[in-house]
Amino acid sequence: MDFTFTETQGMLRDTLRRFLADRYDFDSRQAMLRSEKGHDPAIWASLATELGILGAALPEAQGGFGGGPVDTMVLMEEFGRAIAVEPYVPSVVIAAQALLAAGADADTLVPAIIAGDAVVAAGFYEAQGRYNPADVRTTARADGSGWTLNGHKPVVIAGPRATHYLVSARTSGDQRDRDGISLFLVAADSPGIVRRDYPTVDGFMASELYFEQARAGPQALVGQEGRALPLVEQLIDHATVALCAEATGAMRRLHELTLDYARQRKQFGRAIADFQVIQHRLVDMFMEVEQAASMTLMATLRLDDPERARWVSQAKAKVNRGARALGQAAVQIHGGIGITTELAAGHYFKRLSIIETQYGDTDWHMARVEAAL
Repeated sequence: MDFTFTETQGMLRDTLRRFLADRYDFDSRQAMLRSEKGHDPAIWASLATELGILGAALPEAQGGFGGGPVDTMVLMEEFGRAIAVEPYVPSVVIAAQALLAAGADADTLVPAIIAGDAVVAAGFYEAQGRYNPADVRTTARADGSGWTLNGHKPVVIAGPRATHYLVSARTSGDQRDRDGISLFLVAADSPGIVRRDYPTVDGFMASELYFEQARAGPQALVGQEGRALPLVEQLIDHATVALCAEATGAMRRLHELTLDYARQRKQFGRAIADFQVIQHRLVDMFMEVEQAASMTLMATLRLDDPERARWVSQAKAKVNRGARALGQAAVQIHGGIGITTELAAGHYFKRLSIIETQYGDTDWHMARVEAAL
């Protein structure tokens, strides 16, 4: 098999890398995170209008480039290298794909997502369900004029900047039934939505969403009522692989930073990179990067496979373990400065630590692999 990227994918990677190097250097990122909004809206607008990045993996019929999951993987690696806090995964990977799969508002909202005018945050998990998207207490009840939602969605990434929320809610059945779950696309300013915003440890912004007799129109239902769980699981798998690609980019950059530091830091009159034990540790870090990249590519190519769940979980479990091992090694080689806010290494370590728990930790994915086998 030929695993080389196409010329278009190479151009996407190089264009985004140059843009992020110019707009997302460490000092600029820190200043942005300390700002009132916690992000720079101009960057998202530039990704949409100047670079056209948001439509790279979306169909041409909606204004995209007609790419696919591999294009998403290429872009996410670059976002990982810059530890960018942009809502690409919830808005493009999840929401746009959900609308295209369900045929709901695809011709209106997907072009708005590509243009950067609409940002969608996704809420599929609930506190009591951990990583089980079928464990849903949030309810939606139909009435003559639409839907009424009640419930709570925790840690909704990009919630503060979203124009819409894509959330799961139970329209029938018991709390953990696979049937009876529906998807709803709700405008962020809908009556009855209460939001508590906060920054996460890795620099993103998130929200606690509370639906208190929240009103949504009849068009808010995405896809078939009560039959949304397979689509939700598919979207989560696509997002999981995108995070694996982001982790690969962050791991690669953290390895580069650690190698540079080891060549500069001197002990006993010699650069610590000259010591064999440090060299072995740096090689181990490099191997973790390459294995993460290989597993991520394999999972990306298998997203349409009937055994998708197994491939995705194998990749996420490996990336989780590799990210932890590499991050810990980087901090140990840097020493105490490796976890300070003044050095980039600590911020990469934080992001990798959060990715390890997003969309399933190592134990959850290993259990999923075992069940699939």
